[in-house]
Amino acid sequence: MFKFSILTALLLAAQCATASASALDAEAILKKADTYRLPDASSQVETLVQTFKGGKPDKEKRYQVLVKPGGKSLVLARTPGEVGLKVLMSGDDFWLLAPGSARPMRITPMQKLLGEASTGDIANMTWSGDYQGTVVRELEVDGVPCLELDLTALRKSLSYQRIVLQVAKSDSRPVHADLYAASDRKLKQAHFKVEQRDGRPAVTVMKLVDEVQSSRVTLVETVSRKPRQFGDELFNPMYLSRNDNNVQ
Repeated sequence: MFKFSILTALLLAAQCATASASALDAEAILKKADTYRLPDASSQVETLVQTFKGGKPDKEKRYQVLVKPGGKSLVLARTPGEVGLKVLMSGDDFWLLAPGSARPMRITPMQKLLGEASTGDIANMTWSGDYQGTVVRELEVDGVPCLELDLTALRKSLSYQRIVLQVAKSDSRPVHADLYAASDRKLKQAHFKVEQRDGRPAVTVMKLVDEVQSSRVTLVETVSRKPRQFGDELFNPMYLSRNDNNVQ
């Protein structure tokens, strides 16, 4: 009995150590994967969103996204006819500010901007800090040896409550993700294209495939990005509603 107890204790300790190492690995992988989507914590990102139906171009819109550490993003519409429209993300809160509107309107991160691109898809460019998970297996995706992570949202306000993410085993660049609702229903697939930008690899296109209407595809293209600092007032909904501020 004594030997059995020692053996059991050793096995349990080994399992705990493995689980802990797996969690740490997942956290490190997510932080590395995030650098391909948002290399600089405070940034200005020019984004083009295009929709396709049956493989043919349908619509497109342009946005300027201002990102500040602390879970803050400001999305400014740049498409003619929509200029002045703003979407603000501050932590778990999202607001829509329409041109001429006296007050900001609360919205959800799943509010659609165009096609399958939601406010959360455009405003939130990180996984680390928002999700926790483990590395569950190794597999090959489109000919790339990958690690698969099963991620669970840390807050109910996040766009997707579960993500199954595949990253390249060699450098943790994001390759593919399945995006799930709280009901564990798969909403979308995301495919990531990584290219050299400004001397370093970065995600240039995120392809979103609708799991319900399979003929619909949305491309979220990062046209350009650059590090930039912003004042806190830009991320205050009441300040934005009182000031017609269109950052260039």
